Amino acid sequence: MVEGLGDMSLSLAIAAIGSALGTGVAGMASVGAWKRAFMANKAAPFLLVVFVGAPLSQTIYGMILRNAIQGANLDPKSYVYQMILGGMAGLAMGLSAYMQGKAGAKAADALAETGKGFGNYIMVVGVIETVALFVMVFTMTALPTA
Repeated sequence: MVEGLGDMSLSLAIAAIGSALGTGVAGMASVGAWKRAFMANKAAPFLLVVFVGAPLSQTIYGMILRNAIQGANLDPKSYVYQMILGGMAGLAMGLSAYMQGKAGAKAADALAETGKGFGNYIMVVGVIETVALFVMVFTMTALPTA
């Protein structure tokens, strides 16, 4: 019998899908904002990369949670429940990453157009990030200990 499979990496995989979607959305918006800046012979703000990269952290949270579920080394009879737990937590983190990317896209557009508001925009991105952190931490604290 194989032991320690945990959630079969569902938490990591689904969180990573959200990160890919979020970085893609923010990346496309940033490229468009840079294009408009170049066309207007304005400096293209490199700071937009912050909004593009923000959703990547949810992949790391997914990996940390996956490792915690595997490390709990729960009874193999509970693999279905571990997969449900990891899958739902991964989905929540993935949606956080996707929405963070959407907010980052709007922030990139606004910052490139006005040159103002970076602190406000990054706070919004940070609040959305907090959802993924809460999901990871609360799920890890819910895991039974040996």
